[in-house]
Amino acid sequence: MLGLFAGFLGRLTLDQLPHNPVTAGAAASMVLIVIAGIIAMTYFKKWRWLWDEWLTTTNHKRIGVMYIIVALVMLLRGLADALMMRAQQATAASPSHGLMSPEMFQQVFSAHGTIMIFFVGMGLMFGIINLVLPQGLGARDVAFPFLNATSFWLFTAGMLLINMSLVIGEFSAAGWLAYPPLSELKYSPGVGVDYWIWSLQIAGIGSLLSGINFMTTILKMRAPGMSMMKIPMFAWNVFGSMVLVAFAFPILTVTLTLLYLDRAFGMHFFTAGGGGNAMMYVNLIWAWGHPEVYILVLPAFGVFSEIVPTFSRKRLFGYTSMVYATWGIVFLSFIVWLHHFFTMGAGADVNAFFGIMTMAIAIPTGVKIFNWLFTMYQGQIRFTSPMVWFLGFVFLFTIGGVTGVLMAVPAIDYQVHNSLFLVAHFHNMIISGVVFGFFAGLTYWFPKIFGFRLNERIGKYAAYCWIGGFALAFFPLYILGLMGATRRLDHYDASLGWQPLFIVAGIGAMIIALGVGLQILQLIVSIFQRNNNRDLTGDPWNARTLEWATSSPPPEYNFATIPLVTERDAFWVAKQKGTKTIPSHDYHPIQVAKNTSSGIFIGVASFIAAFGFVWHIWWLVLLALAGALATIFYQTLREDEAGERTIPAAEIAATEAAFRKQKEAA
Repeated sequence: MLGLFAGFLGRLTLDQLPHNPVTAGAAASMVLIVIAGIIAMTYFKKWRWLWDEWLTTTNHKRIGVMYIIVALVMLLRGLADALMMRAQQATAASPSHGLMSPEMFQQVFSAHGTIMIFFVGMGLMFGIINLVLPQGLGARDVAFPFLNATSFWLFTAGMLLINMSLVIGEFSAAGWLAYPPLSELKYSPGVGVDYWIWSLQIAGIGSLLSGINFMTTILKMRAPGMSMMKIPMFAWNVFGSMVLVAFAFPILTVTLTLLYLDRAFGMHFFTAGGGGNAMMYVNLIWAWGHPEVYILVLPAFGVFSEIVPTFSRKRLFGYTSMVYATWGIVFLSFIVWLHHFFTMGAGADVNAFFGIMTMAIAIPTGVKIFNWLFTMYQGQIRFTSPMVWFLGFVFLFTIGGVTGVLMAVPAIDYQVHNSLFLVAHFHNMIISGVVFGFFAGLTYWFPKIFGFRLNERIGKYAAYCWIGGFALAFFPLYILGLMGATRRLDHYDASLGWQPLFIVAGIGAMIIALGVGLQILQLIVSIFQRNNNRDLTGDPWNARTLEWATSSPPPEYNFATIPLVTERDAFWVAKQKGTKTIPSHDYHPIQVAKNTSSGIFIGVASFIAAFGFVWHIWWLVLLALAGALATIFYQTLREDEAGERTIPAAEIAATEAAFRKQKEAA
């Protein structure tokens, strides 16, 4: 009987519960937080509100907020992992072995990289795109609202699965990209790599669906008169990023599937002993992985392209050259992946080609940097907190770019490959180029989203802590890399003299953590002071693009009347001419997408199916997949009218009249 029950649950046994005190403590904390949330929702009777207003919503603005909430929660998890790694390396000079076992350290750095790229960077990116893109285009919604909700719940399912490894089983110790043979069954027999595969697989499918959705939105949902050369620069950068998503994420899907087939069914795509080739995996994962860097960076570039003109009170310098630079980056990002493994031994000709292409991609990136600086030149610059994030980005990203060009030389890369020099370079690009960009965007668009501004003084302090803390945390890693310190180093000999630099890096990480604490304080203080910082005009920064023409926060339908666009920066031009971007007093009923529970059901079914794949519970996989397919089939059978509801013209007129009265009072 016990044997039958064990087979019923696949590989899942009670032994898979956490035994390590640190892991058990983290798991217990997570469970307690969930229980506390359930109790609070029940006590305040908010379950119906949560279900109707948020969990089943198809409103792109609310979906954007949920993306950002999930991403910020995962940022705290990723930051905790980073602090643990820095503490380990600062204390692990022999004879001490630090605070963690080697096995736990491998799991921590694998989780850190995976979480920060897939569930922080991607979450912040899709959150800001959802909040800003449709309004910036003069549209009422994205092209496919239901698909948008489904994408979010697939992303959330992947996030939950990666955190489930804290409670049941273990996480991968094979690094954030899980190279074979380490990630193959022989060397990673546990479920950690399987958790990694399926959390990325689910979230990746959601990202692919979002890419298709946002590309369609840009191509088909623009306001009348808004040709492609009149769309905001943010929209151009999002378009380039989503094209990369459409071409790169199918590669990731196939690669993860092949690795799982190796592990679960004894196939040999990447096992050299069975006729496979581990380097094929490395090529495939980086054919996705390097475009992924620009998938994240391009929308952040778009954020800066909106912030700098606004706070310089000037039109963006070199709009056309910025468009060409964006597409230069998109093209070149697909032909540089081999620089991640110059040491593979492909030969001088191959290495030379990819080295030259890697150097070439710095040219369009440099065009963007100089265009932003030229935009600031002779402008009436206001050094608000979004501009502080931008200036920190220019300083740190330029250093990261210079070290990247150095590593594009194969001979130099041979010396620093797999060292902490590479780790410092990568963080220079991603933290400053992605995280700073999205923090700047969150601060900039926060009053549009929530109706009040964030506290400026605390926001600047937080930005200074991030910038200074980052320099202190990662500049020593360049030196350590040149001294021979390798990646994934959990202990080292004290005679090497590395410990002082690791301690400095640890102090830098603590200053970054202080910056995060200040951001939390900024949010709390701003909420308490929100009545003093209300945005009553819809345009608190005197901005340039169409999203600022609506109230803050905007109504569900965004625009009562779709604006007519005649040139770039339509809202700014209208303000200067004293004309109206959006005609008033001529309102008609508006159809918007109804809420639907199908998206969350598909997400739950995907989570259950992935859990079954991890633990080889095949009946559960089949049941969950059947549920997901049934939900999709049901959604396709719904008539168009059943998926939409109508907002009456009288309600729209009342909403718009209240906004006009509010603006006049301000």
